[in-house]
Amino acid sequence: MATTADFRNGMCIEYNGQLYFIIEFLHVKPGKGPAFVRTKLKNVATGKVIENTFNSGVRVTEARIERRNYQYLYKDDMGYNFMNSETYEQLPIDAKLLANPELLKEGQMVDVVVHAETETVLAVELPPFIIFEVTYTEPGVRGDTSSTNSLKPATVDTGATIMVPLFVNQGDKIKVDTRDKSYVERVK
Repeated sequence: MATTADFRNGMCIEYNGQLYFIIEFLHVKPGKGPAFVRTKLKNVATGKVIENTFNSGVRVTEARIERRNYQYLYKDDMGYNFMNSETYEQLPIDAKLLANPELLKEGQMVDVVVHAETETVLAVELPPFIIFEVTYTEPGVRGDTSSTNSLKPATVDTGATIMVPLFVNQGDKIKVDTRDKSYVERVK
């Protein structure tokens, strides 16, 4: 059992018979009345985000989760197939458990979040940054510099479309933030 003082981002709790990840929380101590904790919770099964307020000191059941290292193999009609890097066991995972499946590269290492007691897959987490090669983008216009804030679409080697600055050309390698599919920097 955990209390509201133990809350942290990414923590998995059981609430109303379902599993939720804590996305964000805020301890509030008003001038009048008892303290409370305002939270945003993401339902593991549906992905729906709800807001909830807990009284300070309330006990909640913390779900035991494990992060296991898996390698992405391929996609077929069963879903996305991953292999455990320790046991070589293959595991098909549905696309709805992946945040940005179009960013997956074959051979990419990911963390699979598993509920330890039921062995149920809860989510698949990509590394925060991945390097891609730009396979197609419109050429930049002479005079465009890195100081402009203009963006253009670029297709990367996995087929995903990323918005990049005008100076990025076809064949360049770029670093992409997988959490929001945003361009970070050009890589040599």
